[in-house]
Amino acid sequence: MTQSLLQDIKVTKTENSKISQVDFNNLSFGSTFSDHMLVCDYKNGTWEAPEVIPYQPISLDPSSKIFHYGQSIFEGMKAYKDENGDVFLFRPLDNFKRLNISAKRLAIPELPEAFFMEGLKTLLEVDKNWIPTTQGSSLYIRPFVFASGKGFHASPADAYKFIIATAPSGSYFAGKVKVLIEEKYSRSANGGVGYAKAGGNYAGQFYPTQLAVAKGYNQVIWTDDNKHEYIEEAGAMNIFVRINDSLLTAPTNDRILDGITRKSIIEIAKQEGINVEVRPISVTEVVNAAKNGSLKEMFGAGTAAVISPISVFGYQGTDYTLPELDNDYASSLKKRITDIQYNRSEDPFGWRIKL
Repeated sequence: MTQSLLQDIKVTKTENSKISQVDFNNLSFGSTFSDHMLVCDYKNGTWEAPEVIPYQPISLDPSSKIFHYGQSIFEGMKAYKDENGDVFLFRPLDNFKRLNISAKRLAIPELPEAFFMEGLKTLLEVDKNWIPTTQGSSLYIRPFVFASGKGFHASPADAYKFIIATAPSGSYFAGKVKVLIEEKYSRSANGGVGYAKAGGNYAGQFYPTQLAVAKGYNQVIWTDDNKHEYIEEAGAMNIFVRINDSLLTAPTNDRILDGITRKSIIEIAKQEGINVEVRPISVTEVVNAAKNGSLKEMFGAGTAAVISPISVFGYQGTDYTLPELDNDYASSLKKRITDIQYNRSEDPFGWRIKL
């Protein structure tokens, strides 16, 4: 199918909309779900035509391979509505490309671009009234693919399901976070699936994060899998460190997700004249910078939170408090990105897509 797919997508609308029950002024993140979802099945060696149906539970055989071998990938993106009621996406093709990078790594059949893009546009057109206009809110979009094929044999499935579900959402994090630099557990390893948005990557994070929370922290700063000498990610986000006036972030590799917000921050910061260094960042460098006062900021970056400032980091039993700044990079960079996303400013990068 080609781009004409849009007019061919079957749409079955719900007879019982839930939208009147939603308080759009008090939205939590990812817990209220819109009326419809896009579904698409892979069977007999091909992706079948997607369709939009009412949001509903799905039925799976107990032997479905998702339950046994974890073939599951997903994306996270948002739809935004401006003051005129127009709807926008932010770099959606990057999400599509990354979904297929994840699919290839987990031996899942790759999706045609039209199925993703035109399917998403159709779904958003059906549920456009679910896109909130409250300050800081947006429609969170979760495309995901998982193995629905049956069997206990340890091999790739012969059937898969692609779904896009959406959730009107408020802010992911409120305020600054306190993090613990991890010294024992690893998020991923060389040659592994850390660069893919695989469900198992996140499941493996939960236990070490629970241990950090029990110590009074909100999140974990992940370090390399070898000697835990270099910082790599912040919880489920990429991480940035400001030392003096330079903005540092780790290079992507097998272990680090190629974050779309991360890439956007790098480009905006460079345009702003900020010195950006994409290089390995040692824990020792960060600790020494905290001790000598050259460490100005640390923040996580991802689709859900956009930018999440870090107020304190802990390492080897000591907490280091970051300074309060009037001219912090985190606030200005977040404003630049969100102004583009919500159509409040020009988009010199061509990232904003109007529906």
